[in-house]
Amino acid sequence: MAQDANPGDLEGDLEFLLRAARKVETIREDLGKVGPVISRQVTEAMLGRRRSLDTTEAERQSQPARELLRVRRAENELNAQLARLHAQLQDTRRELNLTPDAIHAVVEAGLALAGQQPLIEATLPGVWPDPTSQRDRCPVYRLPRLVGTWQSAYDGLAHPHTHEIRPIVFDHALTQGRDDVVLVHLNHRLVQMCLQLLRAQVWSQGEQKLSRITARLVPPNTTDVPVAIAHARLVVLGADNQRIHEEVIFAGGQLREGRFTRIDRVGELERLAASGLPQPAPDWFEESVAPLWPTHRENLWRALEARMKDRTKTLQSRLDERAEAEVAAMRSGIGELITSIRAQLHDAQPQLELFSTPEREQLERDRSALERRLTDLPLEMAREEERIRGRYAEPSPRLFPVSVTYLVPAGLSKR
Repeated sequence: MAQDANPGDLEGDLEFLLRAARKVETIREDLGKVGPVISRQVTEAMLGRRRSLDTTEAERQSQPARELLRVRRAENELNAQLARLHAQLQDTRRELNLTPDAIHAVVEAGLALAGQQPLIEATLPGVWPDPTSQRDRCPVYRLPRLVGTWQSAYDGLAHPHTHEIRPIVFDHALTQGRDDVVLVHLNHRLVQMCLQLLRAQVWSQGEQKLSRITARLVPPNTTDVPVAIAHARLVVLGADNQRIHEEVIFAGGQLREGRFTRIDRVGELERLAASGLPQPAPDWFEESVAPLWPTHRENLWRALEARMKDRTKTLQSRLDERAEAEVAAMRSGIGELITSIRAQLHDAQPQLELFSTPEREQLERDRSALERRLTDLPLEMAREEERIRGRYAEPSPRLFPVSVTYLVPAGLSKR
């Protein structure tokens, strides 16, 4: 309290209450033990029996509870962060179609292109045969006999104790609580080798085993005329010409009496693409559409460019969020470094008298270097923030065509 403020008068009571409030705020997580102590001492102060707060003993007794509360608070924050990351992961999986079936299809296609044998269906207790009768096909496989560099796909399949080669699955849920099966995820060696081969085939300028144009049948109630859909790789570059986003986009339209009419709705194109049947279109369709390809090519390219522009506009908000996240992470990292340097400078001075003259001179040089670094860090932070924001400020899209798919209604093939 101020020297001229006494317990019992208004000024003294107000000052005492202010100090009490600050004390409660500082140790609010300990109110289970400290609260009653403060309440009793405030009452005593109001009656003129006390001039200061003393919660030392209560704080000492509440130390275990305080530590427990801090651990629980950190645990809750960690759980919340994990929940956000899990939700983000699920959104990304849905957006990129990273389903077990999609990864399985990539592996089968990669093995076929490489001239390797296909995956072999296998049994697994509790999974296949399916005890619930809900699955209509086997989700468990064994790797075939692989040759050449593909043998590295066997890495990690041996059980750590029995050394038996385990079967593989593509669904994470099937590996929960068991070690007799291996999850082949997106970063698994087998998947990565297949993806590398497929990418090489897509962009190869020489001999290709993978066709970039195909024609499939669709149910007759899907569309009454053929539809052409083009897929392309969209790469967005920042101001520093570094890639800041990449995805596969598609665009297309109807082919009515030889004329191309663009389908603007992405959802409609997704529905059409998903309705493709395993059967290829008849030979007569390929013969009839081949002369029209030069016209279709120009129309499809313009449709892809229009889709690229639309997609780039919608991506801007996501890129802005990423820029803010990178700036925040950068500020946090440099801020921690500034705090660490300040702590070192604060602790270094009292220890100088413990060292010899050469050691003291070296410590002084180190201290001067830290002080210079401390001065430079805010400027470095500002420059880095400007660089990050500049990179995302004017994104530049690039478009690389990948493939064209013709969808032919089944009824049309019978004409």
